[in-house]
Amino acid sequence: MAKKLAVVGAGLMGSGIAQVAAQAGYEVVLRDVTDEALARGTDGIKASYDRFVAKGKLEAADAEAALARISTTTDLDAAADADLVVEAVFEKIEVKQEIFRTLDRITGPGTVLASNTSAIPITKIAAATEHPERVVGTHFFSPVPMMQLCELVRGYKTSDDTLARAREFAESVGKTCIVVNRDVAGFVTTRLISAFVVEAVKLYESGVASAEDIDVACKLGFGHAMGPLATTDLTGVDILLHATGNIYAESQDEKFAPPEIMRRMVDAGDLGRKSGQGFYPY
Repeated sequence: MAKKLAVVGAGLMGSGIAQVAAQAGYEVVLRDVTDEALARGTDGIKASYDRFVAKGKLEAADAEAALARISTTTDLDAAADADLVVEAVFEKIEVKQEIFRTLDRITGPGTVLASNTSAIPITKIAAATEHPERVVGTHFFSPVPMMQLCELVRGYKTSDDTLARAREFAESVGKTCIVVNRDVAGFVTTRLISAFVVEAVKLYESGVASAEDIDVACKLGFGHAMGPLATTDLTGVDILLHATGNIYAESQDEKFAPPEIMRRMVDAGDLGRKSGQGFYPY
């Protein structure tokens, strides 16, 4: 099992991955571009550990030890000696390619390079490297400490060994894995939720039903824990707009075309829970 992990991106996803890895015994270096972003990430990790301790799900000494296994840096070169690197930055292909281009240069040939992307094809990210066989998708779900699933995505040139080591890592931090064998944009889960969200938003946008009734229909009719519009607010309207846009750009399938109201909501800053207003007020 890899014991040194580098996580690139200290946002909600990156800090969540760092948290579960440190709790599983990994030495973790968490990298972001500013000290402020790193402070927010580590504060979030500590607060999450404190909640687990308060609920009796984690011993205080274990939480303290896990936190001590996380170091922070603004220097990407700190990932050079990691056994596995997980990138968890914003869903913009140019940014991800630049990170992977650097990681490919500074890390050794045995390092697995993983992306937490939810929609961008892994092959496109790996194309920025000279060793695409060691690039793989590890799509965790938010909040990472609570969500059990990890979607492993095989790029066009991802090796069997890389995929196996990514699975070993994900399972070692308590996740159940599914494998996406063909590198389609959005993979399995993001394609499903994107198609569902787009149709739900269109129903809401055209006045067919209220947001509340659409979500109730999905919860009581299909047994969903949360309706699609509440899910969009939780994930972030901007995040799902970007994900559906990526899938649509790649596939040209109209069922993934983002509805206009999602674009206007993002323009207005109504991003969901994190902004206080989305399809619902918070």
